[in-house]
Amino acid sequence: MKTDIILCGVGGQGILSIATIIGEAAMKENLYIKQAEVHGMSQRGGDVQSNLRLSSDPIASDLIPRGQADVIISMEPMEALRYLPFLNREGWVITSATPFVNIPNYPDIETIKADLAGIAHVIVVDIEQLAKDNGVPRSANVILLGAAQKALGIDYEKIEDAIRRVFGRKGEKIVEANIKALAIGKEAQQ
Repeated sequence: MKTDIILCGVGGQGILSIATIIGEAAMKENLYIKQAEVHGMSQRGGDVQSNLRLSSDPIASDLIPRGQADVIISMEPMEALRYLPFLNREGWVITSATPFVNIPNYPDIETIKADLAGIAHVIVVDIEQLAKDNGVPRSANVILLGAAQKALGIDYEKIEDAIRRVFGRKGEKIVEANIKALAIGKEAQQ
């Protein structure tokens, strides 16, 4: 088993929380894991990206070479497009539909949607709206994780357990909100 994942978005969207949950689930599956993070200007809404490599065999490098990523999970649609050169031919893109317009020359959203539609394996989910509609506004990132679960090759229950461990110290209410968000995402990708 080998899965190379690029997680990307804008500072403050919860990319590193997704990486932590996936990493926790992978460790419980006795997988090797390597991670590299680029925080950019995360405090100012800048690019945040993480390479997450999972394997049943030892991993030499923590960086994913161009054309080798199996999955891109993006909290922002333009950021998903930024990392397309890293995606392999059979790879999946799972992205939020909602743009985070933080630059004056942000591309037209219809152009972004057309570019995303041209990808062979893509799931676009309006995680922001789903989070609001379901009373979990701070868990949009975990909705996206739920939508990506099948592409990751990690059992759903293992991700649920990882959420319990990662958020357990924050209390049962936070854990349950994130478990609910994961289920919403799983349902949205079907």
